[in-house]
Amino acid sequence: MKSKLLSIKGTWREVADSARTTINKEAGTGEPTSNWKRRMLLSEHSPIRQLLINAKWYELKYWVSVHLVRHKYGIEHWVRTQRTDRTGLNRDELPQGNTVEHEILASAQALINISRKRLCMQASKETREAWESLLETVKEREPELYEACVPDCIYRGWCYEYKSCGYHKTKEYEKRLMEYREGVNQ
Repeated sequence: MKSKLLSIKGTWREVADSARTTINKEAGTGEPTSNWKRRMLLSEHSPIRQLLINAKWYELKYWVSVHLVRHKYGIEHWVRTQRTDRTGLNRDELPQGNTVEHEILASAQALINISRKRLCMQASKETREAWESLLETVKEREPELYEACVPDCIYRGWCYEYKSCGYHKTKEYEKRLMEYREGVNQ
């Protein structure tokens, strides 16, 4: 399995200008600072939905794709067909481990939301790896967005899963939680 960033639609200038509209200010100029981007992402105000990530997985196991298409808010999915009339293969005989291409168009908000579940250690290892792979493709162009995508225990400050992995009781967790919160409201 591999993933590829296809494009990013929307700019941080557009995000900032929409934010300025909400506080009765005219459009600004220039690129917002990294700190501003980070705080905007962590506060999850509506202008971040202008950033749209178009990405694709290749050779993704079908059953992993099924996990990912469960997410429906702020994201669209296009999965390569397994229809018999299109592929010439009897789909009733295809194993769930067969691979597909899976393309998405997702808002920054959707990436944050999906990360909460798919980066959790209780998520399927293969699904977590697929999601991590996609986030890695975003990291170079949108490092602040990458850093805002965390498992639910970091996002919420505690684990609320029925069956916890115990990560929230470790020193590593405490360190990561402090890093995630650093600079917010200070």
